[in-house]
Amino acid sequence: MTVLAHGVGSRTDLPIPLGLALYGAGAAILVSFAALLLFWRTATLGGSSSGRPLPALVQRAADSPRARSALQALAAGLVLLVLTAALAGPPGTARNLAPWALYVTFWVGLVPASLLLGPVWRVVNPLRLAHRGLRALAGPARGADRLPAVGAWPAAAFLAVFVWLELVPAQRAEPGAVAAFLVGYAVVQLGAALWFGEGWFARGDGFEVYSTLVGRLSAVGRRDDGRVVLRNPLANATTGTAEPGLAAVVVVLLGSTAFDGLSRTVWWQTGPGAANDVLSGTLGLGAMVGLVAAMYVLGTRLSGRLAGLPPRPQPRLYAATLVPIVLGYTVAHYFSLLALDGQMTWILASNPFGWAGVDLFGTYGNRVDLTAASPDTIAYVQVGAVIVGHVLGVTLAHEQALRAQRHARASDQLPLVVVMVLFTVGGLGLLFGF
Repeated sequence: MTVLAHGVGSRTDLPIPLGLALYGAGAAILVSFAALLLFWRTATLGGSSSGRPLPALVQRAADSPRARSALQALAAGLVLLVLTAALAGPPGTARNLAPWALYVTFWVGLVPASLLLGPVWRVVNPLRLAHRGLRALAGPARGADRLPAVGAWPAAAFLAVFVWLELVPAQRAEPGAVAAFLVGYAVVQLGAALWFGEGWFARGDGFEVYSTLVGRLSAVGRRDDGRVVLRNPLANATTGTAEPGLAAVVVVLLGSTAFDGLSRTVWWQTGPGAANDVLSGTLGLGAMVGLVAAMYVLGTRLSGRLAGLPPRPQPRLYAATLVPIVLGYTVAHYFSLLALDGQMTWILASNPFGWAGVDLFGTYGNRVDLTAASPDTIAYVQVGAVIVGHVLGVTLAHEQALRAQRHARASDQLPLVVVMVLFTVGGLGLLFGF
């Protein structure tokens, strides 16, 4: 088993011809767009005011400060356990809990948790608990009035740092690197929160912003009146403020996943990335993020110009419509990583410090069950996730266009749809080493 290698399939795993998958995916996007133009002529999604209320017990638990503090304390304890394991556990990556817990269970698991429960990291974020303990000593937040202008740009920057750490340095899986990241991230985040106030986390904590974005597609959410409800997962996807930096967040996520696929191709490994060093990896990651950004900005601004709308807000306006695409790529790239390598977290948690004779859960001697997800299953999930993500993205973009301009024309949205088709074909090609 390759330690912390993203468990995506190769071209040989695909049970149908790659060309057929690419053409079929592109056709699915165009057909769905045509159907939307014919049958979806007005904005119909209910938005944040819709939904069926959940039982009062659920509402009380969701609104309880004590419950929230308890969850944050539990999360803080788990983070401290992982940090201690990184510093005092087994020196080898293969038997140390910390890299598996950070890169697999937390980073990948954050997506299904947020889809299932909503913005879960905002609720359990242990940094919020630490900030409440420190702010009494630090006094009032002096930069709180400047926070709205900052937008989500800090979150995009911190996510860029994390995905760089995850994808580029050869030492990324060493326990010491994990410990350094956890400590450094906490120190910087708490320092910024003491200056800007607790509202910083909703804009500056990359993991919380990511979880909140994914949580917009959850069936569980809050209405405008504060009630916890069950609703159409698409109903809240495009609501909320399109704040500065939101597009940068989704572009970093898309671009980093594209680089993950690129780095596995023979072309990259025998060409630009042959040195397998930090410089080539950094340049490759930056190039893919820049390419995704350029395509997205061009598509949204051309669509806005055709619709007669001002160009500047367009990338921000449509940023939330890319979230299903981000999720599609994430599921495609990391499904098998979570299903297979994710077992290592549970195995190593049974003896996080590698002490002789310790086996808390009776799993320490287990091996990863490679039959938990077959190659065909992985490949079908990969292709299906990318296609479904893009179809939902086109749907949300059409809905957003109707909200921005009630009588939006078909031609107005074509540039953005073309970009999404290119994302689909390019994403599948990179995923299977095309």
